[in-house]
Amino acid sequence: MAQLQTDPAAATLPDTPRGDPPHSQQALLDRPASHALAEQSFESPLGTLVTRAPVACGSDTPLRDALAQMQRLGVGSMLVVDPAGRPVGILTRYDILGRVTLAEIPLSAPIGRVMVQPVHCLTAAHTAQDAALLMSRHTIRHVPVTRDGVAIGVVSERDLFALQRLSLKHVSASIRAAAETDALQVAAREIRWLARSLLGQGVNARQITALISHLNDLLTRRLLEIKAAQHDIELARVCWLAFGSEGRSEQTVATDQDNALILPDDTSAAQRAQALAFGHDVNLALDACGYPLCRGGVMAGEAACCLTLQEWRARFTHWIDHGAPQDLLNASIYFDLRPLAGDEQLATLLREEVLAAAQATPRFLKQMALNALTRAAPLNWLGGFRADAGGTIDLKLQGTALFVDAGRLYTLAQGAGAIGTGDRLERAGRQMGLAPTEYRAWVTAFEFLQLLRLRVQLEGSAPADDPNRIRLADLNDIDRRMLKECFRVARQLQQRLRLDYER
Repeated sequence: MAQLQTDPAAATLPDTPRGDPPHSQQALLDRPASHALAEQSFESPLGTLVTRAPVACGSDTPLRDALAQMQRLGVGSMLVVDPAGRPVGILTRYDILGRVTLAEIPLSAPIGRVMVQPVHCLTAAHTAQDAALLMSRHTIRHVPVTRDGVAIGVVSERDLFALQRLSLKHVSASIRAAAETDALQVAAREIRWLARSLLGQGVNARQITALISHLNDLLTRRLLEIKAAQHDIELARVCWLAFGSEGRSEQTVATDQDNALILPDDTSAAQRAQALAFGHDVNLALDACGYPLCRGGVMAGEAACCLTLQEWRARFTHWIDHGAPQDLLNASIYFDLRPLAGDEQLATLLREEVLAAAQATPRFLKQMALNALTRAAPLNWLGGFRADAGGTIDLKLQGTALFVDAGRLYTLAQGAGAIGTGDRLERAGRQMGLAPTEYRAWVTAFEFLQLLRLRVQLEGSAPADDPNRIRLADLNDIDRRMLKECFRVARQLQQRLRLDYER
């Protein structure tokens, strides 16, 4: 059997990561050492998790030999590679029943006849976080790791979650198996439990919010499937949109709903009424799962958010052409749109037209910039905190929103397709030719503020009426220094906005 012989020691030399690294090396914005060590398990490159060469064979290897090798070595998968060592397929223990036993495939048959392909791979530079998301999205348990296209090992779900009592896979499976909304309510609680567990392990804000958003997406899609069947709605003909933090995949655990429906242009009055009832039912079910109804009415069950594609086009065109205060407020929510279920082409068409129209309207971009500058970092002229009478600061409106607004504005101005705030800021900084230390500081400051938001929400230390407020008296000295530095970075980012648009 063609066993792939790869030096395990080579697995400790990861590829160059995709794009620039998300975290700055500058001392003032580095996390405390204890946090960095705690985060290492999920942030580590997969190359550092690979401890041995993959158990692999060629596609012409008889099944009998491949299965015997798996049994002898006690592994759960056999990677199939070409002569150069590039992965072409995989066969796991979970595939054998359906692909070999029940299919009555003789053991003399080549493994290439029953292997799963294409095989989902990641590079040595990808992180454990990337592997966890890939496993959940594709319902797989093993991910081959490559360097320069050649397999250097396989990372399994057990490798990622051996020390975690409640795994991403478990929550994902619970959501997919849910047959009614009661089961999804339980799954929603599990999402929050998982987030609390990951926060306790030191996983960073970008990873936790990405996981929360991914699981919330799964839950919403499953709920849409259940409710569509009840309302006789053909999901493939409509598109369910996510806006705001959900649209950016940056949801925290205390997040309300921002969603909508795009209907085909030939929708009849009766079909529109049916879609509205469907949307309203989904909104109520999401509320029961712990995602509160939007106080601003940005929900698919509202007539203003259940529109045909042509009506959505007209609405965005009006906002861009007029730029009134309410238009700018709408832009801060609706422009972060992302398709979640149904006919994604409807959302793709809308998003492409919106990006092109906004980029071609400098007046609107300037209005958005001036609107973003109406909020400022909570620092006084001496550089000290400017808190309210109760000694609290709003980490969302006075913190993360400053970075979100800037990232959205630069994305619209550049006609870029980035969705997340971190990616938007990094892309904007590179395209403007800025020093990496400057735009990476934006990203690091944003993520630290997100981390504090998650912490106060999960620990329940925020005031009852506002889950985004933090009491300065509750912070230790390091966090206070970090928070002040993050606000200073936000102030510098806004100064750049002024230079770009206040003239």
